[in-house]
Amino acid sequence: MNFDLSDDQLALRAGARELLDGLASTMQVRAVVEAGGGFDAQLWKAMVEQGWAGIELPEAAGGLGLGAVEVAVLLEEVGRHAAPAPFQSTVLALGVLSSSGRADEVERLLSGEATGCVAWSARPDAVRAEGDGADWQLSGRPDPTPYAPSAGVAVVAAETPDGSGLFAVDLDEIGPPAREPAMDQTRELGWLHLDRAPAARIGDAEAVDALLDRGAAYASAEMLGGAGQAMDMAVEYAKERVQFDRPIGSFQAIKHRCADMLVDVEGMRSSAYWAAWCIGAGDADASLAASTAKVWCSDASRRVMASALQVHGGIGFTWEHDLHLFLKRAQLDQLTFGDASFHRARLAALLRPRVEAGESVI
Repeated sequence: MNFDLSDDQLALRAGARELLDGLASTMQVRAVVEAGGGFDAQLWKAMVEQGWAGIELPEAAGGLGLGAVEVAVLLEEVGRHAAPAPFQSTVLALGVLSSSGRADEVERLLSGEATGCVAWSARPDAVRAEGDGADWQLSGRPDPTPYAPSAGVAVVAAETPDGSGLFAVDLDEIGPPAREPAMDQTRELGWLHLDRAPAARIGDAEAVDALLDRGAAYASAEMLGGAGQAMDMAVEYAKERVQFDRPIGSFQAIKHRCADMLVDVEGMRSSAYWAAWCIGAGDADASLAASTAKVWCSDASRRVMASALQVHGGIGFTWEHDLHLFLKRAQLDQLTFGDASFHRARLAALLRPRVEAGESVI
């Protein structure tokens, strides 16, 4: 079996890297951060014009007709550049809205007229609305949501009387939240304060689980890109930095750090793309793959960032060095759609029936 990317996927990656090299260099990312952070409208416009937002949607629905692996290819490059644009959140929102027949909202997101955000954890309560208005109302405050301050549509996981479900909330109607201070200044972050907010139900508990799978896999792909960039920066620095008349990369302790980073990054690559493939293929193990990827990538990302910081030494701790852009961004990705502890517990729950039945878990 061939586990490499196809020629088309490699071409997609090359095109994405070219676009992001031109519009999301570290200098341009820093300009966004220093201007208040979070969202580069010019970069997002270019992504929309390239069809990135609709990459998963069928051509009949205005998309490119590609799949989850191609989304992971793009997200790896987004993470590698710490790109300040709502690609992941809009793609996730579009996938749910398209499958539920929300044509007007899909068109707004595809055209770039609006962006999407996804609130998955700390779920608000959903109750049936009274009167002839919206079908449902949401009350509560989800965890801080990336790109909520500039989003036009929010997909919200909420608790209902019969379990859980997904809901669409028009933020243009209720007003978007204010931008909150955050460690990661390459992305906007905001609290969705929902007080009987009108909402439309667009999915049941099964849709919530499917969104979790996609969110965990896509966050893993973005962490892969960031970790790969941090590793490359550390290796280059180890070649150039001289101590005791020798490049520090010649010292065994630094060699071991770099080797450990490579092992972690390649493990991230295997798990993230396995999860993306399972989701795209509709494989029965998609949930297992997604949670496995999130566990490994969250832990490995933390190790890689720590090692990259140690290799850089004092300069790596300064604002002037670019490493902090990736380190801080990884902090949020490690928590998004469940941290490693959450997904270890989820894996245990998914595998327990197999163990009890005497079946293999591999």
